Amino acid sequence: MGRSSRISGFYKLSPSERQRVLADWASLSPAQVASLEGALELSQADKMVENVVGTYALPLGIATNFVVNGRDVLVPMVIEEPSVVAGASYAARLARAGGGFHAESGESLMIGQIQVLELADVQAAGRKVQSQKQRLLDLANSTDPVIVSLHGGARDVEVRTLRDSPRGPMLVVHLLYDCRDAMGANMVNTACEALAPLVEEITGGRVNLRILSNLADRRLARARCVVPAKELDTENTAGALVAQRIVEAYAFAAADPYRAATHNKGIMNGIDAVALATGNDWRAIEAGAHAYAARAGRYTSLSTWSIDPAGNLVGELELPLAVGVVGGATRVHRCAQVALAIMGATTARDLAEIMVSAGLAQNLAAIRALATEGIQRGHMALHARQVAIAAGAVGDEVDQVADALVQEGAVRGDRAQQLLANMRQSKSRP
Repeated sequence: MGRSSRISGFYKLSPSERQRVLADWASLSPAQVASLEGALELSQADKMVENVVGTYALPLGIATNFVVNGRDVLVPMVIEEPSVVAGASYAARLARAGGGFHAESGESLMIGQIQVLELADVQAAGRKVQSQKQRLLDLANSTDPVIVSLHGGARDVEVRTLRDSPRGPMLVVHLLYDCRDAMGANMVNTACEALAPLVEEITGGRVNLRILSNLADRRLARARCVVPAKELDTENTAGALVAQRIVEAYAFAAADPYRAATHNKGIMNGIDAVALATGNDWRAIEAGAHAYAARAGRYTSLSTWSIDPAGNLVGELELPLAVGVVGGATRVHRCAQVALAIMGATTARDLAEIMVSAGLAQNLAAIRALATEGIQRGHMALHARQVAIAAGAVGDEVDQVADALVQEGAVRGDRAQQLLANMRQSKSRP
């Protein structure tokens, strides 16, 4: 029997105990385990960005219970917000009962854009570009022989006409570029820079911007899960009714951009956390996701939820995911490499499929909580520990103060300070 991501009581273990379980599960070496704590050295950080004065740590958690395309997966998440790792793990357990997450991803195609201005006839210029497509593709491929040897590189050239910009009509040349297992920003930008003089020669216009687009709608990832209604049973509510309320919550997000923004933020809680853990550009992913949510001219939900004829809850999520497992911070940061090893993600498509599954899981966790007991019950119980730490609690004091805050229903910093002071005063008495 293979490994199972269904690790009962994982959350009850100490961090060192969790490390031992994880090392055994993912066959991590002692050096890889050590990389889970402070893997970025100051000298490395100094070469990554400018004016470095230190490094900044965030919690790295493991979401359990995931099954993605029939394979058990533990999902590393880097995030400061309480309840995300727990929520994703819980939702993955619900989905597990219906076979887990079924995910797929397309080719790793990125879009490079070349803006052409000062054209007498924009449409005629576009036709000239199309007539010289092969010449442009050959030049783009000459900029990176390595990616071409890996069966990647320039795939197509398209043109778009923007008639009503504030600067007047312009032509936009799109270079479609297969980045394989890299995110691809640098290689696409390099190719666009190389093409700019030739595009000017072909069109007779002036090239201004030449840069990739973060709306990577040729690089989509999709996930689907089925949750049996009985898995959604609570103490007070039948699972069928919970499923109905989840669908109603989705309908709100589908119809209202104010709700959709928060609904999609919950999805990105899961996706961004995996992106950070693996050294990927979460800001680019966010930009692409929200632009994709508004692709029809109105901002709406990225996910859909429905009830199938058998009464099961069915969730689906589709969004652009431009991620990589080679290059950039992924190869500089040792902890990012270990995160990929834990997931067993050896290609960009592997990573995208796990990431979109994590986004759908986190979405399910959030809207299930909203549709039943409310988001604050579980979230504030976990948030209370942060409040206790901020008040100065250490060691066992953290859980004691947090428990008291939750019991009182007053998760506030001032109350945490009072409780901590009372607790310490009581301990100091003979």
